[in-house]
Amino acid sequence: MSPACYQVLANAVLIAHFLFVIGVVGGLVLIVWGGFREWAWVRKLWLRLAHLAGIALVVLESWLGVACPLTSLELWLRELAGQATYSGDFIAYWVRQFMFFTAPSWVFTVCYTAFGVLVLLSWWWFPPRPARLSALQKPPAGS
Repeated sequence: MSPACYQVLANAVLIAHFLFVIGVVGGLVLIVWGGFREWAWVRKLWLRLAHLAGIALVVLESWLGVACPLTSLELWLRELAGQATYSGDFIAYWVRQFMFFTAPSWVFTVCYTAFGVLVLLSWWWFPPRPARLSALQKPPAGS
C-alpha cells in the first residue's frame, strides 16, 4: 500500500477514536438529560450496557497503564505512512488539537475514573429498563 493509503487509514482511525470519545461523553449527557426529561430510549438496557462498557474499557486501560488500541493503531499507520508529526494533515491536526492535551498521566486516570463513577451513578439515578415484548405481554387486568 502507498503512504497516502496509510495516511487515509490513520485519519479514519483518528475519526473513529474521536467519535468514540464523543459517544462516551455525549452519551452520559444524553442519559442524564433524557432521564430528567423521561425519554424512554435513554433507559434501554443495550444502550446503557454499551455505554458502560465503553467507559469501563477506558478506565481499565488507564488503571493498567495500557495504551489505547486506537491510538496505537493510528500511530502505527502514521509510521507506515512516513509521518513524523500531525502538522501536515488538516483533519488529523484539528481533531487531535480538540481531543488531546498535555498533562501527567495520573490526571487522565483521575478524570477517567471520575467519569466512570458518574456513569455508574447514572445507572442508579436513571436505571435502565428491559425492553418490553408488547406482543407477548398480556394487558393489565381491567383494561
